[in-house]
Amino acid sequence: MFDKILIANRGEIALRVIRACREMGIRSVAVHSTADADAMHVRMADESVCIGPPSATQSYLSVPAIISACEITGAQAIHPGYGFLSENANFVQIVEDHGLSFIGPSAEHIRIMGDKITAKDTMRKLGVPCVPGSEGGVPDLDAAREVAGQIGYPVIVKATAGGGGRGMKLARSAADIETAFRTARAEGKAAFGNDEVYIEKYLGTPRHIEIQVFGDGKGRAVHLGERDCSLQRRHQKVFEEAPGPSITPEQRARIGKTCADAVAEIGYAGAGTIEFLYENGEFYFIEMNTRLQVEHPVTEAIFGVDLVREQIRVAAGLPMEFEQDTLTISGHSIEVRINAEKLPNFAPSPGRISQYHTPGGLGVRMDSALYDGYRIPPYYDSLIGKLIVHGRDRPEALARLSRALGELIVDGIDTTVPLFDALLREKAVQTGEYNIHWLEHWLETNLG
Repeated sequence: MFDKILIANRGEIALRVIRACREMGIRSVAVHSTADADAMHVRMADESVCIGPPSATQSYLSVPAIISACEITGAQAIHPGYGFLSENANFVQIVEDHGLSFIGPSAEHIRIMGDKITAKDTMRKLGVPCVPGSEGGVPDLDAAREVAGQIGYPVIVKATAGGGGRGMKLARSAADIETAFRTARAEGKAAFGNDEVYIEKYLGTPRHIEIQVFGDGKGRAVHLGERDCSLQRRHQKVFEEAPGPSITPEQRARIGKTCADAVAEIGYAGAGTIEFLYENGEFYFIEMNTRLQVEHPVTEAIFGVDLVREQIRVAAGLPMEFEQDTLTISGHSIEVRINAEKLPNFAPSPGRISQYHTPGGLGVRMDSALYDGYRIPPYYDSLIGKLIVHGRDRPEALARLSRALGELIVDGIDTTVPLFDALLREKAVQTGEYNIHWLEHWLETNLG
């Protein structure tokens, strides 16, 4: 086991890893920008190193600074959290070249799954169902028209290296394909340095279902059920729950086994999430995230496992502590992402926290790096906390979420808490009868 781990991240996910390290008797190293000198993850870690100015490109994304911090402190391994360098294959290779351990999958697996065309082709060969679409990239507009005509409109044009909703353009008819193709290419080039695109059938009312998988890197893997992440704004998840209210035990077992077998076949190591669009009882692969997800706590809640602890164990060469037949679901869990944003336009709302009080009680967990007097910097993602609840069933989890939101106090800034108060009063949310388009339509009607 490692003696010391450096966390190449900030905020609540850095705290999450520090807590796991502490329980395992491992010393932790926090890195931070000058803007985060008084951040909670810096205070909580055993050691801290300033790695640059506020700009993420000069601090949290600076590979030389992070490697130097490892050398200075004697850290043997790096946990990337999510975001920043967590899915950067070149970073992983550099980490390994310096004799350090990366707590996550191999550079090869990150590279394969980071390219959506290669990922789709790999998954198709492994027996994972995929959305109908182009066989690889679409080189020009004529080819785009041909593919779209073959699979039928509407279609969605996607940048190969896209993510977070960027480089994705909908073409509802043949009249839209040229604009969608050129715009998706331009966005892919500007945001990711890669203008290759591919085309998929656009599903009308799908749900976003993702399967949590975990592999030991030695040919053994398990799945930990699904999460429903269909409530999204601009392709960004805001409300996640497990198990999915629309998924039957038989469907869970079938798609879960397919995913676990696939990652076992390629010798995948650590946590990963295979994401699907789900419609009319069928699953269609869209991408694989080769890291810990923001919403991993809902899976931890219903299975009673610590995914970060398991990541660290597997990276150290130890066997997984659970097997498929020992993983059983208990109850229902929901997570809401609380952002420092001002409604109705979701404008960023950085500033000083004048008062902060977290909810408590049975089945309530608050993952946040806030504290009284903390000043939220304007340089990073607006996520300031995740409120997670667990109940014996979905109605109890919803009631517990409503109660916990009422107890939460974050004064001094605007947050998205009022959004969730309003959503919990909606029948579609109460019954779980929503799809990936529902929230956008609701926002247009209620906040537009």
